[in-house]
Amino acid sequence: MAPADIGDRLRGLPGGSAVALKLDPREYADHYFAVLNATLRDIGGETDAHVIYITVTNPASFVWGLAQALDVPADRISFVDVISHIMMNYSNPLANATYIETPRALEEIMLRVDYLLRKFPHPRAIVVVDSLNALAIHNPRELLSEFFHIFLTNLKSRNVLTLILMTSDEEAGGLEQMLSLLVDETIDVGGGR
Repeated sequence: MAPADIGDRLRGLPGGSAVALKLDPREYADHYFAVLNATLRDIGGETDAHVIYITVTNPASFVWGLAQALDVPADRISFVDVISHIMMNYSNPLANATYIETPRALEEIMLRVDYLLRKFPHPRAIVVVDSLNALAIHNPRELLSEFFHIFLTNLKSRNVLTLILMTSDEEAGGLEQMLSLLVDETIDVGGGR
């Protein structure tokens, strides 16, 4: 799918959908910004929407900087940051972020997302996981599979749109296969161009 069409495609998805967004590592920066544009501004900017962004690849402060460039209001986005502590990038915590010490605390991630869904009840709740590959660096594959099975089942039952970012390469093949059993659809960002 062309990066410019992602926002339209995501807007058409019903609540309770779980979608993997596969980014090409050779065009990662362009695809990443296109996905942020689609998730944070296009669907996250809807009047009844709230985005919970789980940052594993980049700190919340980095993603928040990009969100501000896209004119995303602070009251429309919350962060669950699981990477800043490890990167020692925790000196200026964001008011709209909650911080977890390690990406290995998968149960803590679920609890924080649950808390934020209750704190910000919106008809259009969106959870973004950035990214599967980064979580796989810190967690064994079997544990990650169990986490996503429980996490996605819970979010689907609550009518939450869940978007999982991942990069595609030979080494991620097992991750893609594991995730394909759990998501409703995989969108290949930039595929077919």
